[in-house]
Amino acid sequence: MTIRLGCIADDFTGATDLANNLVRAGMRVVQLIDVPGTGHDVDADAVVIALKSRTVPAAEAVDASLRALAWLRSAGAEQIYFKYCSTFDSTPAGNIGPVTEALMEALGTDFTIATPAFPDNGRTVFKGHLFVGDVLLAESGMRNHPLTPMTDSNLVSVLGAQTIRPVGLIDHTVVADGAEAIRSRIAELRANGVATAIVDAVSNDDLVRMGAAVQGLPLVTAGSGLAIGLPANWGFRPSPAAAQLPPAAGHRAIVSGSVSEATNGQVLEFLKSGRPAFSVDPLRIAAGEDVAGQALAFAEAHLADGPVLVYSTEAPDTVRTVQGRLGAAEAGELVERTLARVAQGLVECGVRRLVVAGGETSGAVVQALGLTGLRIGPQIDPGVPWCAAALPAGETLHITLKSGNFGGPGFFTDAFALLDAEAAA
Repeated sequence: MTIRLGCIADDFTGATDLANNLVRAGMRVVQLIDVPGTGHDVDADAVVIALKSRTVPAAEAVDASLRALAWLRSAGAEQIYFKYCSTFDSTPAGNIGPVTEALMEALGTDFTIATPAFPDNGRTVFKGHLFVGDVLLAESGMRNHPLTPMTDSNLVSVLGAQTIRPVGLIDHTVVADGAEAIRSRIAELRANGVATAIVDAVSNDDLVRMGAAVQGLPLVTAGSGLAIGLPANWGFRPSPAAAQLPPAAGHRAIVSGSVSEATNGQVLEFLKSGRPAFSVDPLRIAAGEDVAGQALAFAEAHLADGPVLVYSTEAPDTVRTVQGRLGAAEAGELVERTLARVAQGLVECGVRRLVVAGGETSGAVVQALGLTGLRIGPQIDPGVPWCAAALPAGETLHITLKSGNFGGPGFFTDAFALLDAEAAA
């Protein structure tokens, strides 16, 4: 096998987001669920190892990331890509900074870049400040995130609080001048002892220039946007063949555990359409009710007329109320375990086209289903592709793992419409 790019993603939706952009740029990509064992051969141009490390203690995130790095290096990866969320989800303790520095040390490099920019999804970086759409990160819905609330938009200061080594900036004026100017700025920063540089990007053209400039760096760190600028370094060009999946069939369902504004809107749009939906209440789970069993009974009665939605998605005030009664971590774990059990039951009932919304939920579902790898297929919305996974019985499950922040209001129905169109083509 010849792996050009080895990628480490800190959650499962982020992994498919990254893989999607690499596929769009012409690479054949396999996403692995956690670090595989020895002797696991992969036929792909790029491999993305999906970890569930975004919100675990920093030491655990570092350990998992170093194990992923060791596997990728043993597989011959020429460059390493550490992928985090386009909203730079983290706390003052990490995990972006600690993982970045641990990877740098293991790779023996004194410099890397950092940029969560993904203009196709409204994530831009200007003068080191991250914007979500037209507002600064700290003014967006991410300020209310239950696990990683983001209240500072200045990424130099955000990352600086998590790292030992200095953090600098490559601003938009340098990026606009092209790859050579970026490389010159990198040399200047390195000479001044800067270890990581936040890089501005307000357009895809910026990401393409950045991709060319970082050719040869042992490590890059970014959201998924930078992925559009890297494959050309190995001569890859966009090709529909890179995104081909087996034909899809079987029942359709959606499992949503995200509390983001985007997913709230998608759930509301689905409910307004009058399609069958079951709401999972964490307080009822905590009270000992078999909520998963109730959800599966509801779903089984409606799958023939699907898609069916099982969701635990609420407004920020409601989420805070539940967390106040149960604790943030406990509430999240209750929902994740329940939705993972629901997903297992749905697949047992014949669901073969499954949408999962939310990073933590996606991680729990993939692990519960025992999936070990995903072949990346066509894009539904920017950052969200359909994937194909082999079930233990040999059947194919088409699954999409959607970041809570991604997708338009009609994402759920759009996703299934794309599969139908692919089958009819």
